[in-house]
Amino acid sequence: MTSSIETEAWRALPVEVADLIEPELDTVTAEILAAIARDVPGYARPLEGSFGRGVRRGVSEALRQFVSLVRDPEAGRGVGRDVYVELGRGELRQGRTLDSLQAAYRVGARVAWRRLSLAGRRAKIDAEVLSLLAEAIFAYIDELSADSVEGYTEAQSELGDERRRRARELVALLLREPAAEQADLRSASQLAGWALPSRVAALACPERDVGVVTRRMPADSLATVLEGAGCILFSDPDGPGRAAFPERAADGTRLALGPSGPLLSLPASWSLARAALRASEAGAFPATGLIRVDDRLADLLLFEGSGLAARIAARRLAALDELTEKARERMCETVLAYVRHGGNAVAMAAALHVHPQTARYRTSRLRELLGDQLDDPDARFELEIALRHRTGQTTPAQPERMRHG
Repeated sequence: MTSSIETEAWRALPVEVADLIEPELDTVTAEILAAIARDVPGYARPLEGSFGRGVRRGVSEALRQFVSLVRDPEAGRGVGRDVYVELGRGELRQGRTLDSLQAAYRVGARVAWRRLSLAGRRAKIDAEVLSLLAEAIFAYIDELSADSVEGYTEAQSELGDERRRRARELVALLLREPAAEQADLRSASQLAGWALPSRVAALACPERDVGVVTRRMPADSLATVLEGAGCILFSDPDGPGRAAFPERAADGTRLALGPSGPLLSLPASWSLARAALRASEAGAFPATGLIRVDDRLADLLLFEGSGLAARIAARRLAALDELTEKARERMCETVLAYVRHGGNAVAMAAALHVHPQTARYRTSRLRELLGDQLDDPDARFELEIALRHRTGQTTPAQPERMRHG
């Protein structure tokens, strides 16, 4: 295990070293500031205003803290480290990376060692103590640098949290019914940094996949988590080349695309996309890939109204329940073909891949089982709902090969 003397080398320094270097602090501070302005491109400007005050304070506080630690290592750095945490946070607020600040720390360590070692040699300090002083200076600078990295990382996290909060608030406003006031929408969109589009569509995906899906969508998309699902607002979905984005984003996950339209239609788009995602999770749609809601409205209607569809099926298809499983499947196929093709035997035969005479025979059998339901438009409509619900399909079942009987 690393000892505190190895990680905090100033603990091994004689207290007299603090008395030796303290008179040098003003000179060292001035030299460090000059070297930073000269050698760190990101800070190559007059040390004025809040920027200048921050740099000056950082340098002077660092030297003062170092002397205090040499005098009393047990006192620790305490609140003094907040200065360097805040310097890291400030770099993020200014839109910079930590490169310039880290370079300034290195420059400061180099200048401090050069000046303080010179003072030590003048005072005829033992070479071993000078070596310890060098180690202590660079170990101390490493701690300051770590403080700033911590501050920068914290600020990044907070900024991300703030952006996510703003996005969530804007999406909530856009999906509100009745619609939010335009002034509120404009204000929220400015805070979220998202331009309100003229046309938009909502996408729904599993919550765990929202990050992956968002990265595959255009940069002008807005994403959040809503109702336990990922919600992505897709600007200008009908624009040139835009249709390909949802297809790519759906690779390896479920993704439902609601209808596109003006902003006022967004609540309906999200409601349909969310319903399609639920249907997919329940097994009514494929497990992965893009679900275009406008292409699957009938499926979605059946899924959302599955209780009613089951009731209709129980009433309209009760006569088929006494048949064997194979016969029931054959009759269900035939009913669906009948209602789709208006009882036309030739068209039914082509759809079922059987001989027209077989289609006529089956139709006769259906009339025995279902009676006048086949002649009642409302009954035929309910029969199709019942059969689609029972088979879970919106297209005819795979037909048998053409055969007689």
